[in-house]
Amino acid sequence: MTIAELKTSLKEICPPENVSTLLKALWYDAKGEWNHAHALAQEVGTKNGSWVHAYLHRKEGDIANAQYWYSRAGKKIPTISLEDEWQEIVCELLSTN
Repeated sequence: MTIAELKTSLKEICPPENVSTLLKALWYDAKGEWNHAHALAQEVGTKNGSWVHAYLHRKEGDIANAQYWYSRAGKKIPTISLEDEWQEIVCELLSTN
């Protein structure tokens, strides 16, 4: 799957079946379903799971919680836009599938 295909799938009701839990979380986030995205991200106990979790808390505006999760992901809190970070995370996750 490509990022363009993932973005195109946003017009559907459900995320693509053939993507990881973290990509599904980001898919739900892009659809405005933060709680669903957060629940999925919490299920993944990896550095990438922590990164998605951090991004979601940054988007929520809970910077202290976001900083904790960025630390767990081995990353610094970014200065780029949320949209750019979403795309960066999706590209990274797609490249590791």
